[in-house]
Order: sequence, then structure tokens, then C-alpha cells
Amino acid sequence: MLDFCSKHSVASDIEVIPIQKINEAYERMLKGDVRYRFVFDAASLR
Repeated sequence: MLDFCSKHSVASDIEVIPIQKINEAYERMLKGDVRYRFVFDAASLR
């Protein structure tokens, strides 16, 4: 699958959010207000 995605330029749409907004992201998920996959920015852990 990874080879296929690479060959055909298939990528996921993501929303990068800081770790400080993890609770807000969870609430949005419960409400069904998520359009893209959440990705937490590791740099926000500092």
C-alpha cells in the first residue's frame, strides 16, 4: 500500500495541532467536527 501511495502521489490530509490543544481536539472528535487526521506537533512538547 505504501508503494502504491508513493507511486501515485496519494497522501492524507492532516491538521497539525500543538499538544496543548489535545483536549480541544478530543472534544472536536466527539462532536464529529474533525475533517482531517489530527497530528500533534512534537515541537510543542518543549
